[in-house]
Amino acid sequence: MGVEFSILSGIVGVIIGSFLNVVIYRVPQGKSIVFPGSHCAACGHNLRPWELVPVLSFLILKGRCTQCQEKISWRYPLIEVLNGCLYFYAAWLNKSGSFLQLGINFYFLSVLLVLAAIDWDTYSLPDVFTLPLLGVGIMAGFFLPQGPSGWESLATALGVGGVFWMITRIYPEGMGLGDIKLIAGLGAFLGFPEALIAIFIASFTGSIGGLLILSFKKRSYRDPIPFGPYLVLGAWIVFFWGQDILSFYNSLF
Repeated sequence: MGVEFSILSGIVGVIIGSFLNVVIYRVPQGKSIVFPGSHCAACGHNLRPWELVPVLSFLILKGRCTQCQEKISWRYPLIEVLNGCLYFYAAWLNKSGSFLQLGINFYFLSVLLVLAAIDWDTYSLPDVFTLPLLGVGIMAGFFLPQGPSGWESLATALGVGGVFWMITRIYPEGMGLGDIKLIAGLGAFLGFPEALIAIFIASFTGSIGGLLILSFKKRSYRDPIPFGPYLVLGAWIVFFWGQDILSFYNSLF
């Protein structure tokens, strides 16, 4: 797919990223993602159409509500831009020409983004996202030619999910069930050995991230550190560059 389509996909990704912000904010609170409409969380001001333009509205409003002047989190435009970049690169790398495959890839990337943000905020990975991720990954394996086969997806999901579930039985403080379901979903989408590489990257970056957080005294040693964002980072890296990583590894031996 050409650069024009990739740019269009990136723009669509930015727009969808605006909706993802609503999902990230409301779902953990048990609120509807449809009603009420978008509004300022501080004063309840209903946002007008020109205040809802992704990224641009944030820049024009200088990151503040027009009514109460409360600061708007920088994370809103960050989520929008990041989702746009993910869509752009996924479209750029999509060699199959299948719009269904590309749509599944978009779903995978966006759900991971939502899970990373929610886990960072709430230390939880809601089943409403992890379980469909697992199901879609397995179904995609059976019906789409690109990526792992259906049986490979199922076996990898059960394998990596089962291993880490047993680890939690021995050391329950290290990981929650939400992490296990996310790992199983990654196994379904990425297959073997890519899922293991993603988990390794997550463990490595998570260790570094945890040390940095502790060094800046953002949390104490007793405070939990969400693992979901690091799993998502590992999954993104493998999704885009997994074959390059495997080729480099094989060239060493």
